[in-house]
Amino acid sequence: MRTAAINNSINSLLELPFEELISRANRIRKDFAGDKLELCSILNAKSGLCREDCKFCAQSARHTAKISIYPLKQKDEILKAAADAEKIGAEKFGIVTSGNRLTTKEIDTLSRAISEIKNKTGIAVCGSLGALDKQELKTLKQAGLSCCHHNVETSERFYPRIVSTHSFQERIDTIIAAKKVGLRVCSGGIIGMGESWQDRIDMACLLRDLEVDSVPINILVAIKGTSFENLDMISCIDAVKTICLFRIILKNKIITIAAGRETVLKDFQALGFMAGANGMLIGGYLTVQGRELSEDYRLIGEIKKLWRE
Repeated sequence: MRTAAINNSINSLLELPFEELISRANRIRKDFAGDKLELCSILNAKSGLCREDCKFCAQSARHTAKISIYPLKQKDEILKAAADAEKIGAEKFGIVTSGNRLTTKEIDTLSRAISEIKNKTGIAVCGSLGALDKQELKTLKQAGLSCCHHNVETSERFYPRIVSTHSFQERIDTIIAAKKVGLRVCSGGIIGMGESWQDRIDMACLLRDLEVDSVPINILVAIKGTSFENLDMISCIDAVKTICLFRIILKNKIITIAAGRETVLKDFQALGFMAGANGMLIGGYLTVQGRELSEDYRLIGEIKKLWRE
């Protein structure tokens, strides 16, 4: 009964006038998370040839998207990318690799790279490295990894419609293992894949229950050559409403607007940060080009001005 009442209460938020929903979410962001905007930058450290069948992903070998394909970058390349991320103002540097499992050799290379980053820069290191067990996570933490990024992608109910080669539970297991070894956890998903509002609410509630530290919201950019290339883009209003719901449900967490903010929100990107978001990826994404840094710096200034008003 209590769960049903909570779900009804959350669903009723969708009936609020758009401006009132934004106002409520922004107030919760201010009261629970403050006015700090977290800036992150990521490196596509290993690209393409993934054996998994995630329908949204350009890096799956089952798709025909035109992307760069290369093995894991060497330690010095990763270190340089981290130093560059720090120079542009990012506080967190995410190392992202394609594929669901790393080899022992790849984990060793990444451990050495992370150790050098910690010794030579002041930036925090986050790893988006597929499914990892407790020992692998311990090894990476000992090298200096501060945060494990592993998206749940969507609700458990909708998940089989987007991935069949690994389970939803496997994703949960990696998140739980990361928390057990003392890593911060960044986990979110993608909206605009044909899921329902209830799927979005369920994903936010699951992330709340898992007590993750930060939540990236990606808005699907339908890439030519992927299974989802013909999906219609969701509206700017629906994207903003989703951000509002996540803020109201997740209260004090960092909520980052990641891929899709330029394509879907367009000239209304600042609205996403009035709707509860307090994190931003700068410097580009994995297989999709981001905006010029000067434009993002201008946006950051606009956000901070709006938050002060």
